[in-house]
Amino acid sequence: MTNRERTFTISELAREFDVTTRTIRFYEDEGLLEPAREGQRRIYSRRDRVRLMLILRGKRIGLSLQEIRELFELYDAANDDEPQLQEFIRILGRREQQLQQQLKDIKEAMKEISQLRQQCESWMLARKEGVEG
Repeated sequence: MTNRERTFTISELAREFDVTTRTIRFYEDEGLLEPAREGQRRIYSRRDRVRLMLILRGKRIGLSLQEIRELFELYDAANDDEPQLQEFIRILGRREQQLQQQLKDIKEAMKEISQLRQQCESWMLARKEGVEG
């Protein structure tokens, strides 16, 4: 069997990517993976393995399943990689902007928390000095 013909069981993929078999079945139900069937047994191809890897990577960087699906559909329909890469760049740019905004929001919240904590500490110190003085 060549590397291209290699197949995988659901358990093998679950172990390799440290996910549950339920997670893999969920992605299958969502139409993102398309294993062959031998009775009740699922047979995953090298293509399914790569797609699972891309799904998990996309989820890690915050892409939605819909965005991942769109990329897969675009790739399946494209005769070359350029349209897929352009769409991927667009999606990554949008996600990068979202993360930049979240980072800005987090920094602002941290600043407010620090100010509130300092204010509370000052109040507590003033109370303590008032009681002792």
